[in-house]
Amino acid sequence: MPPPKKGSLGADPATMKDVAEAAGVSMKTVSRVLNRERYVSDETRQRVEAAIAEFNFHPSAAARTLAGKRSHQIALIYDNHSPHYIYQIQTGVWTRCVEERVRLLAQPCDAASPDLEAEVRALIDQTRVDGVVLSSPVTDVAAVLEELELRGVPYVRISPGTEHERSASVSMDDAQAADEMTMHLLSLGHRRIGFILGHPNHAASDLRLYGYRRALDRAGLPFEPKYVRPGLFDFASGEAAADALLDLPNPPTAIFASNDDMAAGVMTVAHRRGLSLPRDLSITGFDDTPLASQLWPPLTTVRQPTRDLAYAAAGLLFDAEGEIIHRRLPHELVLRGSTAPPPG
Repeated sequence: MPPPKKGSLGADPATMKDVAEAAGVSMKTVSRVLNRERYVSDETRQRVEAAIAEFNFHPSAAARTLAGKRSHQIALIYDNHSPHYIYQIQTGVWTRCVEERVRLLAQPCDAASPDLEAEVRALIDQTRVDGVVLSSPVTDVAAVLEELELRGVPYVRISPGTEHERSASVSMDDAQAADEMTMHLLSLGHRRIGFILGHPNHAASDLRLYGYRRALDRAGLPFEPKYVRPGLFDFASGEAAADALLDLPNPPTAIFASNDDMAAGVMTVAHRRGLSLPRDLSITGFDDTPLASQLWPPLTTVRQPTRDLAYAAAGLLFDAEGEIIHRRLPHELVLRGSTAPPPG
């Protein structure tokens, strides 16, 4: 005689997993239907409700108690020297949190600090957050990833540079974007193109340099280290790099800065020296922060979908259910008044 059906008299009680399998959905979707949450289609909701009725399923008191232990808040941990970039990251994560009715805790840090692991441990212990979004360069700090994994805290990384298969992530193609911007300058006729690196702790800095070098190589031009200067993703380092490049005996006719803040520093130096932009010098940036359209002349730059990256990262945290999913979002070249053919 076959065993009684789950949920019927004399049978083992049905579980949420049983309901999910019968309805062909995830357990999180079943939970959303039970809690009358949004983001469930009418057709899916009806299938889940039919399975609940079929199994005579009732969430256990223990499960309800466990669910009540959720903090309904997540953390964003970041370290970045560009206030415009961080504002977009915070806005993107916060927007998704509002949709989910979840509180966001924004935690700045120093990714190079030897105490970072302890700081993350304290954050988890004190807030009991349900998940974490990590922004570059914290995305690649092994001690942070290990601490989150040890404590079973779900996390999603924005633009990781290492161990991509370790967690869910969102990113854009920094190398390809830098390649395309360099090709734009080459297409205008520039052959001496200066490049300002980003912060050395950020994986994107190396990727953007790689894209710059790849475009030069494809154009048959040698890579000349004298045209590359260090930067820190801030205005001051852009100024310092521009002074060094423009003091060269044969200075570049175009300067590609790895973010808009540094490009603004380059523009300030150029104006200070009496250069006419873009007649005497073309300048490009990266990110397309609000600053880019406020400069004079308006800055040609790469539009990085920063806010969308952050929104998507939070979305994966809420919806991926532990799956390792990678999303790559598109970039765009934004051509404005700061680039032109070289003089002469």
